[in-house]
Amino acid sequence: MTPLPKYRPQKLSLGPLETEILNIVWELGKATVKDVHERILEDPDRELAYTSVTTVLRRLTEKGWLTCSKEERAFSWKPLISRPEAEAIKAYDRLHSFLAVGNPDLVAGFADSLDTASIEQIEAIASRLQAVRRQREEQQ
Repeated sequence: MTPLPKYRPQKLSLGPLETEILNIVWELGKATVKDVHERILEDPDRELAYTSVTTVLRRLTEKGWLTCSKEERAFSWKPLISRPEAEAIKAYDRLHSFLAVGNPDLVAGFADSLDTASIEQIEAIASRLQAVRRQREEQQ
């Protein structure tokens, strides 16, 4: 189970190109504009200006997803959180937004309309959560 990280980006919403470039940086671990640009242009049907990659990397840095450092003559970017941590943050936000509706009847009505596989998945999540909480209590 991936816990929520202490750090979270200032802005979670990302556009399609931002998401694509962030995924490339996650794959590479650390990347320059050239690294990202070359990766995108591996698709022969794709065109993207080098300056556009620079702009998106800067935007991801401003949003709090990446950090930038200068190494010799080139800038390189590294992710501030891992992909699993980002997925955990986004899932938490979606769930929190859903539960913030504040109407238990609405939430119960939604849950009642789920198929058997979804209900089993929710039950498995609840079971896992109870096990984690028991384990924490035993460690204290």
